[in-house]
Amino acid sequence: MPEGDTVWRAARQLHEALAQRVLTGSDFRVPRYATTDLTGRRVTEALPRGKHLLIRVEGGVTVHTHLRMDGSWRIRRAGGYPPRDHRVRLILANQQWQAIGSRLGTVEVLPTAAESRAVGHLGPDLLGPDWDGAEAVRRLLADPGRPAGEALLDQRNLAGIGNVYKAETLFLRGIHPWRPIGQVPDLPGLVDLARRMLEANKNRPGRIITGSGARGEQVWVYGRAGRPCLRCGAPIQRADQGPAPEERVTFWCPKCQPAASP
Repeated sequence: MPEGDTVWRAARQLHEALAQRVLTGSDFRVPRYATTDLTGRRVTEALPRGKHLLIRVEGGVTVHTHLRMDGSWRIRRAGGYPPRDHRVRLILANQQWQAIGSRLGTVEVLPTAAESRAVGHLGPDLLGPDWDGAEAVRRLLADPGRPAGEALLDQRNLAGIGNVYKAETLFLRGIHPWRPIGQVPDLPGLVDLARRMLEANKNRPGRIITGSGARGEQVWVYGRAGRPCLRCGAPIQRADQGPAPEERVTFWCPKCQPAASP
């Protein structure tokens, strides 16, 4: 599932393949931008912003994409026929490389000066140069009665956490997902833990949260409903959390993350 670490890694790969090279082709396979052609323009940089990707092109143009639940970017050598895969939404090519975006949830072209329309609402980026832990805590505490699992997923509070890191962070701190965020002890420590986990995983394709790379042991609770907790042996629980239609599935250990305060 694409989260801040996945997007950070995709941005780095796109930057290495496209930055400071002139586009020899651009193929927008979304109706709104089907006639958009960036051929002949130089890509200046590709950078992440939370779960968003910004590809800046000379002339004051930015290509904004979001991977959503199952989007991806892949880089391949230039040449050959363009892929006919119906899942492809965007192709940007130069003389050396092709960047192919598949199943992208968002594809839009906007003025670079107006990027705030796409990402201005986001909180501090856990993997970005703008990271500000105190500001993230302030935003989280603006609604102290909100369940911790919901508050951590709200990108307006802090940008980059998805369902995996939400579940794993709360487990490691022993916080029940429905505990009000204002009642979480050492909230700055919890936020910093999330940042450190994303930082530790941003350079590798497979996430390892537990410290073990063995199959089935990379994470503590995410995706492990009904299986024994790796710490205490209790069966991992699963439930939907959040208001519809934004509700997301969450995982927790009922023993390690008790609903009531100890």
